[in-house]
Amino acid sequence: MRVLIVSWPWRTHFQPMVPLGWALQAAGHEVRVSSSPDLTESLTASGLMAVPVGPPDVLKKMYEQFTEEQVELVRTLEQLGSRDDFFFDFALNTEEALTWDRLRLRTRYFTEILKGVNDAMVEELVDYCRWWKPDLVVWEWMSHAGPIVARATGAASARIRSEIDVDAWSRRAFLQLREQQAPEEREDALADWLGRWAEKFGKSYSEEMVTGHFTIEHMLGSMRLESDVPHIPLRYVSYHGPAVVTQWARRPPQKPRVLATFGISQNKGREYQAVSVRQLQQILDSLADLDIELVVTAPEKVRRNLKRVPSNAMLTEFVPLHAVVPTCSAVIHHGGIPAFMESIANGVPQLMVGRVVGDIDLRAPLLEEAQGGLYISRPHLSGERVRECLVRLLEEPAFREGADRLRREQATQPTPSELVPELEKLSARYRSR
Repeated sequence: MRVLIVSWPWRTHFQPMVPLGWALQAAGHEVRVSSSPDLTESLTASGLMAVPVGPPDVLKKMYEQFTEEQVELVRTLEQLGSRDDFFFDFALNTEEALTWDRLRLRTRYFTEILKGVNDAMVEELVDYCRWWKPDLVVWEWMSHAGPIVARATGAASARIRSEIDVDAWSRRAFLQLREQQAPEEREDALADWLGRWAEKFGKSYSEEMVTGHFTIEHMLGSMRLESDVPHIPLRYVSYHGPAVVTQWARRPPQKPRVLATFGISQNKGREYQAVSVRQLQQILDSLADLDIELVVTAPEKVRRNLKRVPSNAMLTEFVPLHAVVPTCSAVIHHGGIPAFMESIANGVPQLMVGRVVGDIDLRAPLLEEAQGGLYISRPHLSGERVRECLVRLLEEPAFREGADRLRREQATQPTPSELVPELEKLSARYRSR
């Protein structure tokens, strides 16, 4: 079997798919991984064979050259509510969030974002796959060049999602509301865009170009949403790129170790930040007198703007999560999947903060309900509140017990190698050549 894995050109989108690529390759299948040239270093570092397509700097160009339509859409969306309302409230499945105006404009806006990267990849990738002939295309949820290729070449199409699949939920609500509109008002920017690509390659649009023939999900079963699309669970397996276990991480901590990590959010603009430099300083100050070993990951530009670093804290650029989290008594993070899943895999209580991931309004309450951790929303984030929650995680046995229950649930999901035979069957069922 030949398998193509397609990723958005961010390493955090690609890395969760790597263990599945390893498993397929170890089972004797041919595997190729593809994205724009911006991700080539991460693709090749994984040990899988890379097929970079399209021009370089595609994300940079997209953000620097917003179309007039995108600018106008942003203005219109701002009239419907704040950025937080628009980007996060749709996950709550409320009538206020899932209105026709909000969903159609959100669909139009995100289609423009998706076009900005995927359009640059499609033709070269289709040309390659018409020659290579993949049996299965696995694509992460923003990489619609994948289903376009699958449609054009007759391959089975598998969408892969690590967060709670709120996009499939909102898509279903969008289609239901669309049917209630007058025929001339039934716009669907996403289907129109994908349909034009399908027609270019002699095919017609099908909704599987949005959903895949089936969806592979890392999320725990107790946290996933119901879907009309076939669902294949997959255990999350750690891969964070090339890493070295440093000296301090090679021994058990002398005190309870707490890891605070906020992923790429610290490297992006303010709208992506879970924690500002000011708030990080407040957190460090509030935890300064606790008898813990605090490990904080932060880029150099953040570290140099801190005024004080307490004696119980160590600041570093990066840590391999799968080497450090097992030694921790608690983890503080922004809701990113690597830290979230790594904490669950090791039965470590976690504190999520901020609002920078799309499913946070669903995932955070479910985490608290399971007693696997706590959540501090953006308006309530302060050093004092972090201290209060962290002390609870460290001192109340219920959180360790809840985290361990989540660990046991995750362990029931099939590993990548265990999933391979099922993917072989599904590929044979759905491919059309």
